[in-house]
Amino acid sequence: MDICKINKIFKRHKIWLTSNGKNGGQIELAADLSYSKIVAADLRCASLNDSNLTHAKLSYTNLKGAELCFCNLKNADLRYANLSHANLYRAVLQSANLRGADLRGADLNAADLRGADLSNADLRGADLSNADLRGVNLRDVDLSCPKLHRTILPESTFIILGEKYIISIYGDYVRASSCANTHYQNHLASEWRQFSKQDILDMDGEDSLKFYPRLLDIIDFYCGKGERPEWLKAQNNDL
Repeated sequence: MDICKINKIFKRHKIWLTSNGKNGGQIELAADLSYSKIVAADLRCASLNDSNLTHAKLSYTNLKGAELCFCNLKNADLRYANLSHANLYRAVLQSANLRGADLRGADLNAADLRGADLSNADLRGADLSNADLRGVNLRDVDLSCPKLHRTILPESTFIILGEKYIISIYGDYVRASSCANTHYQNHLASEWRQFSKQDILDMDGEDSLKFYPRLLDIIDFYCGKGERPEWLKAQNNDL
């Protein structure tokens, strides 16, 4: 959609908000807004159902109460966005950056959140029933509420601290994060067991290579014992 047309629609929405619906017009849009830059905009109660927002930059944007059903938000930047009470039913949020986002009371029923970054997000009261949370980053999320814990985490969920890396296990996925959280690797347990020596070196150099046998021990303990790659077996035989 033409950027000038988008700006006009957003301006009308702002007038609609400030006039309590007396003037302007509420956003009711189903459009291709992929790669758009809509940072820190006021889009409260906007209706964007079925819109394509892949790779869109929406950080710090106020989407409180917005309608985002069936939206494609894959790889979208939603850092610190206000999505409280937003309707994200069946939205695609694969690999989206939701770090620090306000998701209180949001409807994420059946949403696809695979690989999304939800670190430090506020999920109190959010409906995550039937959501796909494989590989999601829940670092620093408040999981103290038993109801929330049951809702958003797979049955086999473990956070392992005190190691060289922070290890998070969510179902079949195993995530290894640096303590500074500047980089991470997130893969299926079966994939971790098949990496080449170069694959491991490419992750974090010698540090990841030295830690790799320990990581496999952790995966064996929590996910069930599995095979080791041939290069690692040969290396252990040489010791």
